[in-house]
Amino acid sequence: MISVAETLAVMPFPAIDPIAISIGPVDIRWYGLAYVVSILVGWWYARKIASTPRLWANDKPAMTVVDLDDFLLWAAIGIVLGGRIGFILFYDLPLYLADPTLIFEIWKGGMSFHGGITGTTIAMILFARKRGISMWSLFDVIATVCVTGLFLVRIANFINGELYGGLSDLPWAVVFPGQEPFARHPSQLYEAGLEGLLTGIVLAIVVFRFGALKRPGLVAGTFVSLYAISRIAVEFVRVPDVQVGYLLGTDWLTMGMVLSVPMLLLGLWAIWRANRLAARPA
Repeated sequence: MISVAETLAVMPFPAIDPIAISIGPVDIRWYGLAYVVSILVGWWYARKIASTPRLWANDKPAMTVVDLDDFLLWAAIGIVLGGRIGFILFYDLPLYLADPTLIFEIWKGGMSFHGGITGTTIAMILFARKRGISMWSLFDVIATVCVTGLFLVRIANFINGELYGGLSDLPWAVVFPGQEPFARHPSQLYEAGLEGLLTGIVLAIVVFRFGALKRPGLVAGTFVSLYAISRIAVEFVRVPDVQVGYLLGTDWLTMGMVLSVPMLLLGLWAIWRANRLAARPA
């Protein structure tokens, strides 16, 4: 049990205004900018991958930069709708049933990664079928570039002082607004480092050094598996949403863990499938 003395200010919370820019009555938040910037950077990164023939089997990219240009809007819709619907269904359904107008107040936060990836996956399946391109190859490209969003959005969560971790006396523990004098794990930064930065580095290595795109589904499976492992690990120190709490009467099982386990299994299956198909004679 951590005492109050042990949890006195270890590191003060940086005074960063959650509102990045105010234009008249309109406030533009870092949280919203994180989504916009991540989509644009991901689009640029995806174009670079699609225009590098050596990364693909037979030096023939599975899609064109025009395909990716057109998919940009599909991706944005999938991320926003999926993320919002996922949060509503998994984390705070009674609140939104009581006041449906809150559903549209997306600028106040309330997005679920598991919902966002589901929405984006549906968008990718529909788009791939419409364009006649490889669904698994599109999965791979988007998996490679989406880590930018994970990194930036988790940083925005930190700026908002939300989704923090449990009590801690580690040197990098932070005293978040409203939690004084207790210092807590900056779990948002843990997730930014693991889900965004580390996963992004691993994916870049397997794509640019080991030609993983030549095995459709391998990169997507690797991403999903690494994300699930990272999320489950951080959930052990992250405080769950107050309206959900811990599940099944435990003091450790969270909704984030429950939603990540199927992802891990799906990711491992995708890796197995990609390698199995690659082992078959041409």
